[in-house]
Amino acid sequence: MKLNARLQTAQQLTSNSPIVLIHGLFGSLDNLGVLARDLGQDHSLLQIDLRNHGLSPRSEEMNYSAMAQDVVETLDEYGIKKAIIIGHSMGGKVAMALTAIAPERVDKLVLIDIAPVDYQVRRHDEIFAAINAVTEADVKTRQQAAVIMREHLDEEGVIQFLLKSFADGEWKFNVPVLWEQYENIVGWKNIPAWNEPALFIRGGASPYVDESHREQLLSQFPQARAHVVAGAGHWVHAEKPDAVLRAIHRYIDESAAN
Repeated sequence: MKLNARLQTAQQLTSNSPIVLIHGLFGSLDNLGVLARDLGQDHSLLQIDLRNHGLSPRSEEMNYSAMAQDVVETLDEYGIKKAIIIGHSMGGKVAMALTAIAPERVDKLVLIDIAPVDYQVRRHDEIFAAINAVTEADVKTRQQAAVIMREHLDEEGVIQFLLKSFADGEWKFNVPVLWEQYENIVGWKNIPAWNEPALFIRGGASPYVDESHREQLLSQFPQARAHVVAGAGHWVHAEKPDAVLRAIHRYIDESAAN
C-alpha cells in the first residue's frame, strides 16, 4: 500500500542518507515536525501517514508486518533505496518491523520511547472514549470538540495533539479499525535479531521502556544503545526536543564515522 507522504529535499547540498519519520498512534505526518525542521537541514526527509491515519488509505488490517510493507512500497514510490528510519511509539514498532522484512532498506534506526514487546495493557481507552464522544455529538469545530474531550481527558496536551487530526467534524484516523485492532497495535511478535546499531531514546518518566524490557529488547537488537532524557514522558521529542536531537545527531555522526 502506497502511503500519503511528504518529501522534503535537504536545505543544504549533502550526500547524507535520507531520513524517514514515522508517527505514532492517532498521529499524522506532521507530528515529528520539531525533528523534521532540524534534520531537514542536512538530510532529505520523507514524512508519512501510516495506514488508517491522515490521508493514507484505509484498511481492516492493522499489524506491524503490513505497516512495514507499506513503508517499503512508499520508499519504492519515491526511489529511496536506503534510509535512516526514525519512529515514535507505534511508528517505532513499524520501524523495527522493517528490519525484519527489508533489512537492506535500513541504514540507521532510531526508536523513540518504545520497546519491541507486547505491552498487554490498555493505555488509550479514555482517549477512545473522548474521540467517540466527539463523534456522537456531531460537532464540527475543534473548539467544540475540545470542550467535550475535556470531560474525558485531563491532559490538555493530549487533547490538542488529537485535535490536529480533527477537521470539518471528521477524524483523520480510522477509529473503528484502531479500536478493533488495538491488541495488534500494543502487541508484538518477536523478530530476528537486527545486528546493527540502533538507538533507543526514552523519556525518563515514561513507562514505555524500562528495565523489565531489557532482555527482550537486546535479544532482537543486540547492538542497541539507550539514551534516557530525564524529566520527559512518552512525548519526549516534543517535551525535550533539543536533548532528543543531540542524541540523534551524535548517533548518526558516530555511525557515519564507523
